[in-house]
Amino acid sequence: MQPRQLLPNLTFLDLYPPAADAAREVLSSLSAATPHLDPKYFYDEQGSALFDAITRTPEYYPTRTETGLLHEHAQAMARALDTELTIVEPGAGGCEKARILLDQWQPRGYMPLEISRECLLDATRQLAPRYPQVQFQAVCADYSQALTVPIDHQALPRLVFFPGSTIGNFEPAARRAFLTDLRRLAGDDGFLLIGADLQKSPARLHQAYNDSAGHTAAFNLNILAHLNRRLDCGFDLDAFEHQAFYNEEQQRVEMHLHCHRDQHVHIAGEPLTLSAGTRVHTENSYKFSVEAFSRELVTAGFQPLSCWLDDEALFSVHLARAA
Repeated sequence: MQPRQLLPNLTFLDLYPPAADAAREVLSSLSAATPHLDPKYFYDEQGSALFDAITRTPEYYPTRTETGLLHEHAQAMARALDTELTIVEPGAGGCEKARILLDQWQPRGYMPLEISRECLLDATRQLAPRYPQVQFQAVCADYSQALTVPIDHQALPRLVFFPGSTIGNFEPAARRAFLTDLRRLAGDDGFLLIGADLQKSPARLHQAYNDSAGHTAAFNLNILAHLNRRLDCGFDLDAFEHQAFYNEEQQRVEMHLHCHRDQHVHIAGEPLTLSAGTRVHTENSYKFSVEAFSRELVTAGFQPLSCWLDDEALFSVHLARAA
């Protein structure tokens, strides 16, 4: 598929997987011994709006903490990089954090990759006219596709930007593989700027993932609403309850949907029953120490350059170069 020229400095490439592929993946996940769903299905237009609401709650510290770190240290990051570059951002969402870098760095190119088509188009159509000197190449894709997208931007060095606490969604083995993929995406002369949530009290984590306004619960349930809209599964959302808790042994927050009564749905043309009492595992969010995460970067082929923390040591932003 060829990119479409939407604005003089904005192209759009749609690689969103067909519904049939998604249906087979969902059917396999929900039929597993431990039913689960990939967190990417949180993010349709409604899910993106709900996550934006989560980031504005007083309990959810990661977004505002990382945003503060980027504002405060963007110039120090630019000095450490000391080169013209293209920013590539898997899972860009509404591109809010990238705006900080676009303002302060003035890169030559920006490639946001995002699975929510509407969110991506809305964000880039607003941003591109504000930064006419930046070549925008928006790509609608999931992570597995995003890491194989051809990038030119005049063969400039690439900085892979992966903010938020998304790296914590990956299981350890998958995280090692993903970080290695990010190293390939960066290229031999590239860089990585990545956020990692830090270990803290279980009470603080419980509040962050069970906000009093109920936005996280709505976000969790929206994964089923999204599948209903996209695949016509027939989930009854009233039969499910949001659950989020800290698993101290695994050092991660887990999110689940607890099924209160039998659910009979159809996915990919196949009937599927989720019995009362079933828990569908929707997300993990691992928490790190700076030292442990730095070691993971080294294992993936990066050389850590700098790490910035807030005053409470809630969150960390790491800058690394390809080793």
